[in-house]
Amino acid sequence: MVRIEAIIRPSRLDEVKAALDDMGIHGISVLEIKGAGKQKGYTQHYRGSEYQVNLLPKVQIIVVVPDSAQDRVVEAIEGSARTGEIGDGKIFVTPVSEAVRIRTGERGDPAIS
Repeated sequence: MVRIEAIIRPSRLDEVKAALDDMGIHGISVLEIKGAGKQKGYTQHYRGSEYQVNLLPKVQIIVVVPDSAQDRVVEAIEGSARTGEIGDGKIFVTPVSEAVRIRTGERGDPAIS
């Protein structure tokens, strides 16, 4: 099993969810986060003062899938999240040694399906 974490633009969340849904991947976690990267942020004016905003809103998607689905899931996220502009995000893949479904006690791949 692998854990796939994707940090993407909030505006692309619906497209990524739809792509994962089409693949039969329904168990996802979504977090609203802030981050900094090559985008460098932007300058905002508020009541006559100038503020540098360098942490931009992003969305983090976490999904755990069998090893056999890794490449397909990464490609689906990459394709549906890409705009071609700086700030599209990143995808991280890490191994998962065990998963347990608390309700039934199932372990391994059956616990994530």
